[in-house]
Amino acid sequence: MSAMSGQPKKNLMFFSGRAHPELAEQVAKELDVTVTPQSAYSFANGEIFVRFEESVRGCDAFVLQAHSAPINDAIMEQLIMVDALKRASAKRITVVMPFWGYARQDKKHRGREPISARLIADMFKTAGADRIMTVDLHTAQIQGFFDGPVDHLFALPVLAEHIKQRYSDADLAVVSPDSGRVRLAERWAETLGGTPLAFIHKTRDPLKPNEAKANRVVGEIEGRTCVVIDDMIDTGGTVAKTVEVLLKEGAKDVIIAATHGVLSGPAVERLSSCGAREVIFTDTLPIPDEKRFPTMTVLPIAPLLAEAIHQVFDDGSVTSLFDGNA
Repeated sequence: MSAMSGQPKKNLMFFSGRAHPELAEQVAKELDVTVTPQSAYSFANGEIFVRFEESVRGCDAFVLQAHSAPINDAIMEQLIMVDALKRASAKRITVVMPFWGYARQDKKHRGREPISARLIADMFKTAGADRIMTVDLHTAQIQGFFDGPVDHLFALPVLAEHIKQRYSDADLAVVSPDSGRVRLAERWAETLGGTPLAFIHKTRDPLKPNEAKANRVVGEIEGRTCVVIDDMIDTGGTVAKTVEVLLKEGAKDVIIAATHGVLSGPAVERLSSCGAREVIFTDTLPIPDEKRFPTMTVLPIAPLLAEAIHQVFDDGSVTSLFDGNA
């Protein structure tokens, strides 16, 4: 009878897709576990196959994948991994997607458009995911697309700490690249010690993706070091124009700080030549050497992910990680 009493030992197992192996290794190191070995390859026609080399029965599984280009391959591989875990009797499956693919398609701008961010949530639920962990969603309400717990982590403390240490003597101002990021900019301003706030009034043509016109600065930025904040930078057009406008309006310096470096097409050229003093990202998405330049800084997100995974595994509080900044 005594052998039957007590709780069975919980078993954390960590899995990774092939999109960002460096991040997986860093998270595994922080967790003091190994990435579970697996066979993963693509067939000639692009179909993906995954098989785990160890038993996963009864485990608490955490499946990491960066939704990076080619994004559809990355998402499909993670879905297949979740399906394999479900069919192999994993007890609980947490999908760790530092960047939520298709997050910008979170609502219909016009008729006959999809809401693809919701579709991503539905697919992971169907595959067998019990929980999702992600960093800096494009819009916070995407959490409601998944019927289950969503751990929404914030990179703000990681990015802001770097800026506090490096620019402690600078006269800072936080700048939102558009009115939609003003709430985030307010949190930034508070974290940096109550700095002034400004935003760029811009217009966007819904018929032209990845294109916006930065019109004018709303707020006092003259003579200040401006911190332009955003959740992601894709082609870099909007943020490069923002830097241009700020410097023209009298900003002393401009720093760009964003969580996700998507960096498509001309982004690297635009960011490296736009006049920004520093461009800061985290490594939620892989940023290969050929996309890096002297004024770019890439901060590690692995400690935050590992701590959140610890909290979920131990049934602790993920919210407590942010000390009221969440």
